[in-house]
Amino acid sequence: MSTVLPLPDPLPRTLDPRRAAHETQKLGKRLRHQVGRAIADFGMIEDGDKVMVCLSGGKDSYTLLDILLQLRAKAPVSFSITAVNLDQKQPGFPEHILPDYLRTLGVDYHIIEQDTYSVVSRVVPEGKTMCSLCSRLRRGALYTYAEANGFTKIALGHHRDDLVATFFLNLFFHAKLSGMPPKLRSDDGKHVVIRPLAYVAEADIVAYADAKAFPIIPCNLCGSQENLQRKQVGLMMAQWEKAHPGRIETIARALGDIRPSQLSDPKLFDFLSLGSRGAALPDAHDWLAGAPHDARD
Repeated sequence: MSTVLPLPDPLPRTLDPRRAAHETQKLGKRLRHQVGRAIADFGMIEDGDKVMVCLSGGKDSYTLLDILLQLRAKAPVSFSITAVNLDQKQPGFPEHILPDYLRTLGVDYHIIEQDTYSVVSRVVPEGKTMCSLCSRLRRGALYTYAEANGFTKIALGHHRDDLVATFFLNLFFHAKLSGMPPKLRSDDGKHVVIRPLAYVAEADIVAYADAKAFPIIPCNLCGSQENLQRKQVGLMMAQWEKAHPGRIETIARALGDIRPSQLSDPKLFDFLSLGSRGAALPDAHDWLAGAPHDARD
């Protein structure tokens, strides 16, 4: 997932090799700190957890796996990591890249083979985005595998900018204050999903992925067009960040400082009893019953 924010120049190819290595080390340290803080803040990983890291072949999931493996070496709890990829049988998908890379890491991994591409191609009209249906089918396949193999946590590679973009998508197009939480329980109650990159900026992930030379697999092999609404939000965020550097980080922090009494949702804050003298309160129907017709309109 990408939000089109301004991205940094690649580190190793534009600097002296020694300086590039130093900058990469600094970046890695920052990412480990941010991921570790997110894990601690939201209780993402516990002792004995079996963590399934969903690996797509993109920069985000590669970075997630890399940082989690580094943190596990010195973590205060013991947990296992298994990288899992869903091969959706998209045309031109390079099947060898992920297994070859994962073998070099020595990490446990599994490739699920399920032809969701044919299903999506058959159902979605030509020219329409496949992303929504594809995502649902992918999620179902991954959840099924996680349940069958006893994984206690499912780790996804969504980052800070994804969380902010999702908030604005829900605000602008669905009229609700809702986002993408760093940790959640699936609708069926069977799975705990974690997003350890919740504090990490996409620009840092781009720089880190380039420095580490991850074997990136393109995400548009299916030929589907990017979601137009998400693209609009991404461009808006990019313009904000260019004009006011640090604005996206400010918004991200605001998502963690919610004050229900300063909003307008009576389900989250008891406005009815605020300042009440204990008398029975008439409802909206009672108030409108005696109002002039034009006032009710």
